[in-house]
Amino acid sequence: MGAVDKTAYDDLPDGVVVADADALVVLVNPAAERLLSTSADSALGRHLRDVLPLTDDQGRDWWTCTDPWGGLPSRTRQPERLLSLDGAGEVLVTASYVRGPDRVLTSVVVALRDSGARERIERSRANLVSTVAHELRSPLTSVKGFTSTLLAKWERFDDEQKKLMLHTVNADADRVTRLITELLDVSRIDAGRLEMRKQVVDLPAAIRKTVAGRVASGEPDTRFVVEVRGELPEMWVDPDKFQQVIGNLVENAVRHGAGTVTVTIGPFQGGAVVTVADQGEGIPEATATRVFTRFWRGGDRRAGTGLGLYIVKGLVEAHGGSVAVGRAEGGGAQFRFVLPAGTPSFITE
Repeated sequence: MGAVDKTAYDDLPDGVVVADADALVVLVNPAAERLLSTSADSALGRHLRDVLPLTDDQGRDWWTCTDPWGGLPSRTRQPERLLSLDGAGEVLVTASYVRGPDRVLTSVVVALRDSGARERIERSRANLVSTVAHELRSPLTSVKGFTSTLLAKWERFDDEQKKLMLHTVNADADRVTRLITELLDVSRIDAGRLEMRKQVVDLPAAIRKTVAGRVASGEPDTRFVVEVRGELPEMWVDPDKFQQVIGNLVENAVRHGAGTVTVTIGPFQGGAVVTVADQGEGIPEATATRVFTRFWRGGDRRAGTGLGLYIVKGLVEAHGGSVAVGRAEGGGAQFRFVLPAGTPSFITE
């Protein structure tokens, strides 16, 4: 093998180890040094299997199974595998076999990647599946129970009893619909594919509409205060997504807070600023950095999916705004988000 340009691998984010035709290590880049907890000087000239003692999920030596220096001369690579590295835990490994014109192996290039990021993604997906299964089970069980009962014993119930059962089925169907909408929003936020249909929106009126909906669902109207401070500029926003942001924040204040929920809106830097504050215990400073992450439920594992505030952050940022959480004057939690005035457009974020 010719001379290896060691500097070509220095800035790569993945670890790279190169061995020559005799399986002796000729290059270890800085990322590989960090993953292997070793130095390039101590690895150079040693056998590749000694520098990289890799085993598969059944405890077998990976080098014995793959044998880059033997086998068919048509082999040019090994696909990515999750392997155990003695002393460094699990790593993602892929290998390329460099061959000359006569198909004789001249070098082996091994790429290494920390598996931590992928494991976190897989845990997040597992948590999402578990959460969805849990949240769907309750309303679907209710819908199934009431519909089965009505079909089997329709004549035994009077009109009021039937009406109550159907109202319950309708409410549970709405709950399932909301959950599916949340999941679609999360998917679009993660993929950066939120569709924004902006138009001029009367933001105070939209806020009052959300509050009126909470009152219609049974909350006392004395619990809510809406304050408009100053004259707002013409605001171009997606009306449905703005309503969703306000709805999620008000629901969060009602669910986790106490006392009066105050929604304030006013002009700010050419746009608008909205705050939603409650009079509850507030959010500890140590927790504040996590409230906009997936599955945050304020310590109450029964409190919804934990996706509401994650969606709020995604929708606000899709408008070009920002959102933050702090402590209200009365000691409760205060969520504050800023939206630019916007322009008439149809965009995909």
